[in-house]
Amino acid sequence: MKAMIFAAGLGTRLKPFTDSAPKALAMVNGKTLLEISIRYLQRYGITDVIINVHHYADMIERVITDNKGFGSTISISDERSKVLETGGGLQHAAWYFGKTDPFVVMNVDVLTTLALDKLIDSHMQGGAQATLAVMKRSSSRELLFDDKMFLCGWRNNGTGELKEARSCSDLSGYAFSGIQVVSPAIFSDSPFGGKFSLIDLYLHAARAKTIKGFDHTGDVFIDVGKPESLEKAASLFI
Repeated sequence: MKAMIFAAGLGTRLKPFTDSAPKALAMVNGKTLLEISIRYLQRYGITDVIINVHHYADMIERVITDNKGFGSTISISDERSKVLETGGGLQHAAWYFGKTDPFVVMNVDVLTTLALDKLIDSHMQGGAQATLAVMKRSSSRELLFDDKMFLCGWRNNGTGELKEARSCSDLSGYAFSGIQVVSPAIFSDSPFGGKFSLIDLYLHAARAKTIKGFDHTGDVFIDVGKPESLEKAASLFI
């Protein structure tokens, strides 16, 4: 199985660090977020990885080269000319995955004890085009699922904005953990191009096909988006 790590973001919440370096190279207990993500995938036998780059792309490539991919085979999806967000970034790298085998996608700035093999097994057994790791935790934005964990919509709890994919009853809101298993068929009828969000692609696909959630509530999880979250991550992931 292959994987993609999203590392192209500007990391504005991590300023001033990201004024002179990419978010992927922020450190937690002496290791960069990039290395932590690569080694997380390695624990589940995934060593073929593509990484998208934009902000301080040369620095990321240099670290990968100097460390020989941290033991993995690393490819680069170049977004230097224009950052494409998560959906555009994944679609730009679709050539890497082929047309049949599912693959893992994750954000470089999420740290978790999620058992990735269980997420993969759930995807393989569930017949979905994508299976999203989600949790019951406080979040300004939530994905909405029915009682069978089929994706039905998205909600911004701050503004009240609601995006419906399909009509469902007994909806429950979950926070997305930034890790998912995706099948290449997700691209087959995508109406999007250029810069767009993966969430919008999932909501579009959920209208006619299956996008599922995988509840891993109870696992340790942190989105390392702010300087103070780096300190918290250092205490949680020793």
